[in-house]
Amino acid sequence: MTSDTPRRSGLRGFGHAGPSPWTDLDRPPLDAAALRRDLLVPGGLWTGLDVVDETGSTNTDLAARARDGAPQGAVLVAEAQRTGRGRLERQWTAPARSGLFLSVLLRPDGVPVERYGWLPILVGVAAASTLSRVAEVEVGLKWPNDLQVGIDGAERKLGGILTELSGGAVVAGLGVNVSLRASELPVPTAASLVLAGAAVTDRSTLLRALLREFAGLYREWTDAAGDPHASGLLSAYADRCTTLGREVRVLLPGDRELAGEAVAIDGDGRLVVRTPDGSRRPVGAGDVVHVRPEPR
Repeated sequence: MTSDTPRRSGLRGFGHAGPSPWTDLDRPPLDAAALRRDLLVPGGLWTGLDVVDETGSTNTDLAARARDGAPQGAVLVAEAQRTGRGRLERQWTAPARSGLFLSVLLRPDGVPVERYGWLPILVGVAAASTLSRVAEVEVGLKWPNDLQVGIDGAERKLGGILTELSGGAVVAGLGVNVSLRASELPVPTAASLVLAGAAVTDRSTLLRALLREFAGLYREWTDAAGDPHASGLLSAYADRCTTLGREVRVLLPGDRELAGEAVAIDGDGRLVVRTPDGSRRPVGAGDVVHVRPEPR
């Protein structure tokens, strides 16, 4: 070696030819081993937890495991998703390590299948409650499954939930924008915890708290055989639902539309809309547009 030959320190990023995983110091990777130590406890809901650098969709991957007979309690977290999905096959994209992108596998013993529709609502309540408490940002739930925050007086979407049946199990996916910057927003109506002024944005802290909160609520719900009244789930959701008491337009399948006031969530998780003629119409699926400011 001559004196003109550049020296390499052997450390990635200091003369090493390989790429550094720390391309964004504000977005450190999750520590899977530490998460397992804290969350995989005897008698607990969570039985396995994997963190992958990138995948197409955590829901798709976990649904395949469910078909192969994977047990309840598997958690799959991705630092980035290439083909993350929302409702109605909408795409969910975000920079690597900018949010929480995860799916969980559930097999609700003792709960009738007709009550499985409450699971996305349960995920929403757990997420909104956790983020409001830990991040100190008030998070609401737009029916049926959007997480919302207020920024500069406007309602913005913080995250979403997608559940699907596979192999007799329910796979519940959740995406939450954590450190997304204004220049990275996919649409102007999106938001992140950082943009909402959150006190805590450490993803490991948020993930631990969220999974623990969900496990507790899930146990109460399954102990009540999925009954939304006996478990308290219906009232907990109604307390956080930003849609209730609002004038709404519901875009229904088949290019139909229903307009009126959102007055209740019924025992099947449907949104009840009171139309101008005074009739009450339950809606099980559809896109909701809030057309009146939130009540003060």
